[in-house]
Amino acid sequence: MTHPHRPVRGRSPRTLVLACVTALAVATTGFAVAETRDGERAATADGRQAFDFAEGNSALEVIYPRVGPAVRKHINQVAMDGTLVLRVSALMESSWFDATAPYHPTAVGIHSDLGRRPASEATQKNLNTAMLYSTYRVMQSLMPTYDAQWREMLTSVGLDPDDDSTDRTTPVGLGNAAGNAVVEKRENDGMNQLGNEGGQKYHQRPYSDYTGYKPVNTAYEIRNPSRWQPALVSTGNGIFFAQSFVTAQLGRAEPYSFADPKDLLVSKPRSSNHRNRAAYKRQADEVLRASANLTDEQKLKAEFFNDKLIFASGFMGEVSDDLMEFIHSATASHIAGFDVMLASWYNKRKYDAPRPFTAIRYLYAGQKLRAWGGPGKGTVDDMPAEDWQSYLQVSDHPEYPSGSTAFCAAQAEVGKLVGGGDQTDIRYDVEKGGSYIEPGVTPAKDTSIRWTDWNEMVDDCAKSRVWGGVHFKAATEASKGLGAKVGESSYRYVQSHIEGKQVGSMR
Repeated sequence: MTHPHRPVRGRSPRTLVLACVTALAVATTGFAVAETRDGERAATADGRQAFDFAEGNSALEVIYPRVGPAVRKHINQVAMDGTLVLRVSALMESSWFDATAPYHPTAVGIHSDLGRRPASEATQKNLNTAMLYSTYRVMQSLMPTYDAQWREMLTSVGLDPDDDSTDRTTPVGLGNAAGNAVVEKRENDGMNQLGNEGGQKYHQRPYSDYTGYKPVNTAYEIRNPSRWQPALVSTGNGIFFAQSFVTAQLGRAEPYSFADPKDLLVSKPRSSNHRNRAAYKRQADEVLRASANLTDEQKLKAEFFNDKLIFASGFMGEVSDDLMEFIHSATASHIAGFDVMLASWYNKRKYDAPRPFTAIRYLYAGQKLRAWGGPGKGTVDDMPAEDWQSYLQVSDHPEYPSGSTAFCAAQAEVGKLVGGGDQTDIRYDVEKGGSYIEPGVTPAKDTSIRWTDWNEMVDDCAKSRVWGGVHFKAATEASKGLGAKVGESSYRYVQSHIEGKQVGSMR
């Protein structure tokens, strides 16, 4: 199957882990097949060649191809709701860390301490088996309505989903014990996964806000142009709904790598105060200019950085092909992702800043604008300000700071620390007409976008949020430093567990 959005990786002694991007990005449950060397095979239900436990990577070949499409279906097709997507990544991959820690010479789990196994048992087969079972237990908790799919994930490679052993001398037992520990520690961590936090007894709604946040503005009326306004959105099916602040309670959840998000405050968004009219107008006009002058490359970069499944799977830093190193890098990357979103949400809640669409409609009400006219319409000169929309779908939370930019910077920091420098090699290939916002139109020809430096990638990530019309530049600039801090703290946190210096669970 050819897919129009395909990030790829280069091969080197230390390879960039981007194959998993493809696995998560494509809407398929098929998985790649590894050549077997010692006959370690398991029969699949439909007769396909089996996953090679002794040589394969169960994350890339079995787990991601199932979890990715389920997340797109369950959360958002474009995977733009980062707090929910990155929770899945962080919990799932930290369960791999705990499940395989006993096979490492020094590592101690993040959510559990499951002892140490003899070095002779640290085989690829045991690592893969433990990973698969820990994933099964975590995904049963995170997305229980997909239980049949999680069962198939195990049966497709010859494993028994009904084997609930927690015998720590076996990979099955270690996987189950690790997954269960993650579930126990995280189901009531402040994010309200079960809908029971805040005293909700009946009609519990998973991930609902229990903190009492209410927007000052409505989707129909701007009462205060300095505050966040929910957008009125639709998927084009005739049904419209007003946004609510997604996971507004996230700032109260328990972080992994730092003590308190209050210690990670970013500067106040002074230009978002409409009483500071010159600055307020200046940043809105910058977004309008970007909207009117969008290039194919800018549109594709905006789409690339907007998709949190590509984020969550692609920017893992540079690691060797060794499965244990892959697990450690993935864990550091996605703990950074979860923690940086938590810190960003604490700031978003504090500042409650407006999106560009609010400022533009407030400033230019009754006037005509030059801007992108919608999918396939290019730039127009007669758009009523009330009709202006961003290229990307506007996100369902306050504008400042930019969670996407902070996440991008956190991933880059982990990548630098794992790889030992600023160099990377990320290429994003899109076929002619392969845009998901302007299908059949953008790009006008097959296009390849490449980054060879982490800093360049972060800069483009930040700019893409302005090109996409969903952030002001000030929000993206404030987010770079925040992301770098959390990326470093997450890397150090995971390293402490790898070295066995930090024993036990989260803070």
